[in-house]
Amino acid sequence: MTIEELRAAVQKRPFKPFVMHLAAGGAIPVQRPEFFLAAPSGRRLVVVQPDETANILDLVDISHLEFPRIGRTARGRKKS
Repeated sequence: MTIEELRAAVQKRPFKPFVMHLAAGGAIPVQRPEFFLAAPSGRRLVVVQPDETANILDLVDISHLEFPRIGRTARGRKKS
């Protein structure tokens, strides 16, 4: 995972919430672009959650990003 990939996900318009999966297991959702902050070096990251808790992590801890389909079933139809 690179900081450029993360910044592209955060800067995408319209923004699509995503989940950062960690190499050691676990996941951290990024629900709004303003809830994400990267240090100038791009190595340290802060993600604030809607309940105002924060996750502080190192870029090397992130294995991949997931962009879940919100409000859709597996066949692409909206949930009732």
